[in-house]
Amino acid sequence: VQLQASGGGLVQAGDSLRLSCAASGGTLTSYTLAWFRQPPGKEREFVSAIRWSGGNTRYRDSVKGRFTISRDNAKNMVYLQMNSLKPEDTAVYYCSAGRPITSAMWNDKMYYYWGQGTQVTVSS
Repeated sequence: VQLQASGGGLVQAGDSLRLSCAASGGTLTSYTLAWFRQPPGKEREFVSAIRWSGGNTRYRDSVKGRFTISRDNAKNMVYLQMNSLKPEDTAVYYCSAGRPITSAMWNDKMYYYWGQGTQVTVSS
C-alpha cells in the first residue's frame, strides 16, 4: 500500500486546512489510519487515528476540539480537518496505516505504511 498525503500549506493562526491521504496499491479496509506530525527540531508525534469502521477515533490532547479525522473506505482516503490552527501546529504531517490494538493507536511503531509527508506552516 502506498500513501500520498496532500493539502498542506502556509496559513495564518486561526485558519483551517484539510489534509488528505490517498492510498494506492491496495485497500485501506481493516486498517487503522492515523496522522502523525514532526515539528521542526522535534520527534514525530501522534495527532489522530481512526479505526477502519470509523467508529473509534483518538486525538492528541492539544488538537482535541480543533481537528477532526475521517475516512472514506470506498475512496481509499483519510482526511484531517484542522481548524483554529496555531503556530505550534507547524510540522510535517504524515499519514499512516497499521493495525494497532486500541490502547496503542498513538504508537507509531504499530503502523506499517507511511506517506511522504506534507508541510503545514502556521504563522502568528
